[in-house]
Amino acid sequence: MVEVDKRVPQKLKGKFYRTAIRPAMLYGAECWPTKRRHVQQLSVAEMRMLRWFCGHTRRDRVRNEVIRDRVGVAPIEEKLTQHRLRWFGHVQRRPPEAPVRNGVLERVDNVKRGRGRPKLT
Repeated sequence: MVEVDKRVPQKLKGKFYRTAIRPAMLYGAECWPTKRRHVQQLSVAEMRMLRWFCGHTRRDRVRNEVIRDRVGVAPIEEKLTQHRLRWFGHVQRRPPEAPVRNGVLERVDNVKRGRGRPKLT
């Protein structure tokens, strides 16, 4: 595997991560209703992979910024924000009667949503 081979440079591993793995992680994330918990889970998964690529563990106590610099990868939170803004620009340019525009840009006021799990019929 390319990711754990010691002979492969770390910058090349980062390029592989940016072109193959990160797009799979962020597929469809533009329209997710993201919560802080989701972003945290994505960043934890990303850092675990990057540490694995570099051959470090949490016990080695190497800072995340150092690992990101070695591999040449930006934080996944920034990329998620960029993807969402790009998608929002596409939605804004759609005609007003497009279904995706009705669901994203319109907010229904005075509608109270129930808490918890939806009731099963």
